[in-house]
Amino acid sequence: MEPAAASTEIWVLGWSVVLLIAHILVQALSLDLSGDFSIKYLLSSRDDGRAPKSIVSGRLIRSLNNMLETYPAFIALALALAVTGKTGELGALGAVMWIVARLVYALLYVAGIPVLRTLVWFVSIAGLVLMVVRLMT
Repeated sequence: MEPAAASTEIWVLGWSVVLLIAHILVQALSLDLSGDFSIKYLLSSRDDGRAPKSIVSGRLIRSLNNMLETYPAFIALALALAVTGKTGELGALGAVMWIVARLVYALLYVAGIPVLRTLVWFVSIAGLVLMVVRLMT
C-alpha cells in the first residue's frame, strides 16, 4: 500500500498536536511561575485539587479544558476524512477554521476578552460542522 499524500486535514491535525503541547506547557509553566504552588506540590499527585490564585493560570487551565472538549471530535473528523478520501473542500476549510479559531480563542481567553472569545469559539464549532458536512456528503 502506498502512503497517501498528506492532506490539509492531516497537516492541521499535526499542527493541532503542536498547539496542544504548547498549551499544556504554557499552562503548566504558569502554575510554577505564578508562585501559587511549590515545586513539591507541582510534582505531586495534586490530590487536594487546589485552584491557582493567579488569574492567568486559571484562564489557561480553563482554556485548555475548553480545547479538550472539542479536540476528540476534531481528531476523529480529520482522520475520518483522510480514511474515506474525502479530504479537501469543506473539510479542509473546516480544519483550518478550527485550528486558527482555537489558537485565537486561547489568546483571547488568557487576555480576558469575553464576547469576542465566544464568537471565536463559534467559529471553531462551525469548522467542525463543515468537516461533518464534508464527511457525510
